[in-house]
Amino acid sequence: MFPLRKLATAVLPVGYANRADFCEVLERNTNQLYLLAFLLTANHKQAEQCFLSTVEEAFKEKAVFKNWALSWVKRSLIKCAIRTVEPATSARTEKRDFWNTAEGATPGDAEIDAVTQLAPLDRFVFVMSVLERYSAWECSLLLGCNARKVARARTRALAGLRGTGPHFPATDTRPLLPLQATA
Repeated sequence: MFPLRKLATAVLPVGYANRADFCEVLERNTNQLYLLAFLLTANHKQAEQCFLSTVEEAFKEKAVFKNWALSWVKRSLIKCAIRTVEPATSARTEKRDFWNTAEGATPGDAEIDAVTQLAPLDRFVFVMSVLERYSAWECSLLLGCNARKVARARTRALAGLRGTGPHFPATDTRPLLPLQATA
């Protein structure tokens, strides 16, 4: 009855990401995205599953601005990792892997492993708030806990990482400031 309207909704407006755009984002950022998945899950098998689920979601998505495609993919990956690990409520033990068990380990591998040894909530909050720069409010919404709990988890994570590598020096004399919630 409304053939023109149906045709208009089938074609993406200019400026929105299409499959080719998502393919390009995924191809250019595969290593970075897999590392993000591993830091969150602390497990290679779960990281692969999160990455593949995120790829599937990307090809189903129809309303993402082209310039936001990478941010959308990262957020989707984080949400998938949250569903997989359930860091805010999980009391179960995890099977944690080392980042690189091969002979060719690099100096950064120890720091990656130090992050994966954090408790699940502390690890998620550290990765999301410090590495990905999400606000306390965004972290609390995604994790399903209040901002105060996020702030405490961030403080514990930063304290737990002190002295575990060159990026987390033990001699850092700056005080750990609590993460402030903004509303």
